[in-house]
Amino acid sequence: MKILAIDVGTGTEDILLYDTEKEIENSLKMVIPSPHLKISKLIEKCDNDIYFDGVIMGGGHIKQSCQKHLEKGYKIVFNELAAKTIRDDLNQVKSYGFEISDYSDEFKDYDLIPLKDVDVNQIIDIFSQFELDLEVDEIAVAVQDHGYSEDMGDRDFRFEKIREKLDSPKVPEVFAMEYNEVPEYFTRMQSVIKSLENQTDIKPVVMDTKFASIVGMCYDDYVADLKSFIVMDIGNGHTTVASIEDGLIQGVFEHHTSSLTPERFEELVNLLADGTIKHEDVYCEGGHGAFALNPISKIEKVIVAGPRRGIIEDTNMDYYYATPAGDVMMTGTVGLVKSMEYLRR
Repeated sequence: MKILAIDVGTGTEDILLYDTEKEIENSLKMVIPSPHLKISKLIEKCDNDIYFDGVIMGGGHIKQSCQKHLEKGYKIVFNELAAKTIRDDLNQVKSYGFEISDYSDEFKDYDLIPLKDVDVNQIIDIFSQFELDLEVDEIAVAVQDHGYSEDMGDRDFRFEKIREKLDSPKVPEVFAMEYNEVPEYFTRMQSVIKSLENQTDIKPVVMDTKFASIVGMCYDDYVADLKSFIVMDIGNGHTTVASIEDGLIQGVFEHHTSSLTPERFEELVNLLADGTIKHEDVYCEGGHGAFALNPISKIEKVIVAGPRRGIIEDTNMDYYYATPAGDVMMTGTVGLVKSMEYLRR
């Protein structure tokens, strides 16, 4: 069986084609720029009004590029679903000067730019240049999704849903979902599912990028021998940290990477490990939040992944860079594969 795992991050889109009949280290791998970077380049090069169709995707630099395009005197129009790439609240989208409208002949002379996080045809085209067969049996996709609620901000809502999932210590694979299990409030994940319906008959497994990375770190050969440890994905925007004992998550905190000094980072990790970390310890500093169900017996090692993982070198923590399948860039995709195996067991 062949599994196509796609981890859509802020900087890169990491792709793993895993054949279950081969060692995972022999999987085909590809790291390409994150989709929002491509869209931003298209906007910058455009000398025309733009109509965006498609679905919600990771916004990244798209909003800023669109605002610069407005400043040049051009119009920006979104369909309703694509507009939520900018903000879930459509009134906020309009407040930036963007228009929202169904497509009509009025826009036939506009440049048309489709929005989506995953373009399977593009991936197939790239692999086909090397005469490689990309007939796959399963697809698993990871994106970061804060979720959307009219009743609370995205920081609060995202962490509330993490806490609900971890009402007791659980394996990190529980964050993976079959396509028909994804709640409607995870609007970006729902858009991944919707866009794939137009590209393939395969129904995807979907997961949050941070927890896909946490799963992947746990399947590093070195980490597999540990009992009590800390795992952390230090991303361009967010850092997610979990304490793990006997394979189960015992606590989590999630912060904005830019807000973490080495000293504060180390302090929060120690509070998480001894089970005394509190939600306000992180939330009041602008992060998403924190909680601990239980302390862990000791920190055998701090396991690190993510594009800004070098920050750990300025702390006193005893760390190890995770390389599941022998590749630091494949942490999320390996996590997707292992989470799919967990779901289908």
